[in-house]
Amino acid sequence: MKLKKFFSVLLPVTLACSSLLTGCNDENKVVEINSGMPKEGQELVGNITFWHSFTQGPRLEVIKQAAKEFEEKNPKVNIKIETFSWNDFYTKWTTGLSSGNVPDLSTALPNHVVEMINFGALQPLGDLIDSIGRDKFAKASIDEGTVNGKNYSIPLYSHAQVMWVRKDLLQKYNLSVPKTWNELYETAKTLTQNGVYGLSVPMGSNDFMATRFLNLYVRSGGGSLLTKDLKADLTSPLVQDGIKYWVKMYKDTSPKDSVNYNVLQQATLYYQGKTAFDFNSGFQIGGVKANSPQLLEFVDAYPIPKMNENDPTPALETANIPLVVWKNSKHPDIAKAFMKTLYEKDRYIEFLKAVPVGMLPAIQGISNEESYKNNPIIAQFQHAESVISDALVRGSAIGYEHGPNLQAGILTNQHIIEKMFQDIIVNGTDPMVAAQKAEKELNNLFEIIVTK
Repeated sequence: MKLKKFFSVLLPVTLACSSLLTGCNDENKVVEINSGMPKEGQELVGNITFWHSFTQGPRLEVIKQAAKEFEEKNPKVNIKIETFSWNDFYTKWTTGLSSGNVPDLSTALPNHVVEMINFGALQPLGDLIDSIGRDKFAKASIDEGTVNGKNYSIPLYSHAQVMWVRKDLLQKYNLSVPKTWNELYETAKTLTQNGVYGLSVPMGSNDFMATRFLNLYVRSGGGSLLTKDLKADLTSPLVQDGIKYWVKMYKDTSPKDSVNYNVLQQATLYYQGKTAFDFNSGFQIGGVKANSPQLLEFVDAYPIPKMNENDPTPALETANIPLVVWKNSKHPDIAKAFMKTLYEKDRYIEFLKAVPVGMLPAIQGISNEESYKNNPIIAQFQHAESVISDALVRGSAIGYEHGPNLQAGILTNQHIIEKMFQDIIVNGTDPMVAAQKAEKELNNLFEIIVTK
């Protein structure tokens, strides 16, 4: 990919040769940096910055404590921790590339990583993975950040999209858990009463929630939002059915303000008991506990609906949330050494239990540890965890059903599908007309940005 071309299309900046990626000096010579794992007994000296999106208090506290203990063991190291929401993080790193204002290490989303790799912005992490134990990680989770045999990301935790239900509302109206999309519509419509919405349909153009909902429908029917040759597909019969389905759900089961909802606004409705269904990961549990603890016993996770009840179980959306080390880091060896401490068993379990069931282990064996299983939320939500774990085995990030690709990142990060839905809802545009416009816009970006 041409880095300048990317930013001339998507950002109002261009990149010049600086110490940005490989450390160009005044003579345009590459400055060599120790990018490997530190040797045993090696003294670590330097300051590093860690960007992450662990906005919830318990996760942040574990990270802070890990940094504090690392600094105590390595008194000549200082770790600066900065926290951003996922939406802010994407803007922060993409704009930061133009000025060199990127960290030494950070969290990322799977679709971010492919963009980062294509920019040449990351350090390989194969040595870190091997030092922890490559066989401990699911191959698919490593492959998401692998290009030309080099591993550029390491999964920290995993989760998957499943359907969250309110069992008490189903019982009150003598309804069953929906197994098909048609059943979900009818059930959600029935439950839209007495201050509760059946299902909120989020379409905010600062997030990718509408893309997520459409992807779930299309993937369950055996389709994809990307063709095999990685073109956008919003006009095929299956995708058109999906678009019309979510427009119908929005009109009949959703608050009208959800046309502008992002992920937090969407989830908060479920946390507060104002929606009967939602699609999300195990993070829903912590949200309900914090907002409506009296409802905690009534929430549970079930598989995403199918087109037909007897259809094979589809592969849907999963996320292996990774860590990365940035190419411009002056101390990648320190960054990797610190990252490795996050996988030490006791600390890793403590980190996962900061959002029990929300963050599932990315390495094998942890879920069998008694110190992991004895968490009361994990014990209470064994069924939900099993549903999520089953989905994890089958799925991939949005658009990754064809393997890791840059187009998938553009699909989720540019919010073109969200604007398409808003055009249909707000302006009354015909779904096919709106889809043709959005499909063309996406494919134009694909053609400009992706090197043929």
